[in-house]
This record gives sequence, C-alpha cells and structure tokens, in this order.
Amino acid sequence: MVGGVLTSLGFVFSAFARSLLHLYLGLGVLAGSGWALVFAPALGTLSRYFSRRRVLAVGLALTGNGASSLLLAPTLQLLLDTFGWRGALLLLGAITLHLAPCGALLRPLVLPGDAPAPPRGPLAALGLDLFARRAFLVFALGTALVGGGYFVPYVHLAPHALDRGLGGYGAALVVAVAAVGDAGARLISGWLADQGWVPLSRLLAVFGALTGLGLLAVGLVPLVGSREGCGGPLLAAAGAYGLSAGSYAPLVFGVLPGLVGVGGVVQATGLVMMLMSLGGLLGPPLSGFLRDETGDFTASFLTCGSFILSGSFIYMGLPGALPSCRPASQPATPPPERGELLPAPQVALLSPGGPQPTLDTAC
Repeated sequence: MVGGVLTSLGFVFSAFARSLLHLYLGLGVLAGSGWALVFAPALGTLSRYFSRRRVLAVGLALTGNGASSLLLAPTLQLLLDTFGWRGALLLLGAITLHLAPCGALLRPLVLPGDAPAPPRGPLAALGLDLFARRAFLVFALGTALVGGGYFVPYVHLAPHALDRGLGGYGAALVVAVAAVGDAGARLISGWLADQGWVPLSRLLAVFGALTGLGLLAVGLVPLVGSREGCGGPLLAAAGAYGLSAGSYAPLVFGVLPGLVGVGGVVQATGLVMMLMSLGGLLGPPLSGFLRDETGDFTASFLTCGSFILSGSFIYMGLPGALPSCRPASQPATPPPERGELLPAPQVALLSPGGPQPTLDTAC
C-alpha cells in the first residue's frame, strides 16, 4: 500500500518538473522506491500461498508485464498526443494509485515453519545472511549478470528496429511481437516447471541461455532494405527473444523457495530485485554508449547477450542444474494442498501365528 502511494506521488511530482533533476527525483527515487515496495511483497506473498503450482502462479502474476508492454505503448502515445507529457504523467499517477487498494487485498499467511519472532539485527532483517548459503550466492551472482542485459531490449529494441531500416509502425510491430511472446511464454514456462519433469535450476539455466542467444540474434539481424517492410528476420529474432525471456522470468522467483525456504522468500525476492536492478543500471547506459561509439546497436546487443550467457553459465553451479550419474533418490511426498486428503498410512500388524508382519492400510 505504501509502495502504491509512493509510485503515484512520483508520477505526480514529475508532472510538475522544471528540470531533469526533478524527473530523476520523481520517476527515479519516488516511483522506483514505490515499485520496489510493491513488487517484492506481492511476489513473496504469492509464493507462500502455493506449493505445487507456485511457478505457474508467479507466471500468471508476471504476465501483466508482457500485456502492459503491448497495450501501454499505443495508450501512452494517445495520452501524449491528447494531454501532453505533463497530463500523461498525472493520469499515470492516478492509475498507479490503485496499487494501494490492491495491497490491502494481500493477506499475510502464517506457515508452520515460520519463526515465532521477527529476525533481529540488520543482517537478518535485510536478509543479508542469505548470502552465507552457497546456492543462493551462486544464484545471486548469475542473476546480477543476467540483469546486465535483460532490460536492454525494453529500452533499445524500438530504436534498434529503426536503425535496421524499419519505419515507426514496423518498430512498434517488433516490440508487440516480443511482448506477445513474452506474455505467452510466462504461462507455458510456469506450467512446465510445475510438472516436475525437469529440475527448476536446470530450466533456469536453459531458458537463461536461450534468452542470451535470442539477444545475440536480435543484434545480428541483417539490415532491412526498405523502411516500409516489417523486417521478417528482426521480427523472428524479437519473437524468439520474447519467448525465451518470458520463460526465464517466472523461474527466477519460482526457484527461490527451494534455495532459501518459504520463510525467506520475501527477503530473497527483495535481494533478487536489487541485484537485477544493479545489473539494469549498467546494461542500458552501456548499450547507449556502444551505440554512440559504433553507430548501431550490434555491439550493444552482443555485449548484453554475453552478460546473460555468462549468468546462465553460473546457474549451472546450482543444485540439480547439471545431470547427475547417481541414481535418483525417491522423492518425498509433497505436502497436500488445502482440501486434499492425506494418504492412508501403512500400519504393520503382527499375525497371531508368528512374528511376520503384514501390511494393512484399512485402519
């Protein structure tokens, strides 16, 4: 709820900006802080409510990112043409204020494994003690590297399409194709992860590598000859990137309960967001710098794709990411969902004629 109010205030403050510093404070500090306060508790609370279909639930929640990328672009252009940039920011502030009542609907869930008292000390309160766990440390390092390239297409995909020879409508179509692929892949990835056929850490590494390869393909698309065409190669590369990036997104947060436990999901989600944001601080500025130095976005997308591939390689150090030659142990029975019956226990009964036990489940 506090995050929704801060985000709204950030947009409203920016609507009355008189300098670039005011925009940094409004959109960067206020709105950014509010978004962080909204995102981490929402996903953390969602992960605590689901056990078997957790990744699918996260994928459904994150589908809004792809849908908003598809719908907000023409909507924002309409607002800019009708009300100007100040009026558009005021309307966005009114829209984001609805995050406050959405936060009021989130009900905290107390689980049996939760600590009886809140953690004491700055390290425990911020969750920094999670870095003492090797698996989370490997995951954090890989996620920070992936964040260095993951956000670049959100900023520079449309300018890259214009540089490749597409017109304004062609560039918008490229962004729309990537957004549709991203939204659909989040649902499919969540469903696939919840089937249990492949370990989540292995899926994370595979889809992370595919995301990096998709970004490399976007950078290597040959020049489009006509500005009136839609640019088939670039559309295909953008669609491939959208599918792989959308498949990667739910797994980042779906793998956390297995690394830190359900009780530490909220703190771990906040740390993951911080690490990806630190990578995001590097990626887009570096991409813009390389564009200015080389004259196109080829080097930008190749460099950022290499960041994602490096992070995916680090993910291979997570438990279960690589196939093992050892025989798999029998998995434990997962906890039942609410409304399910516990399996009937097997009870050993001694027969009257001797000590040989017989198994009976009709108790």
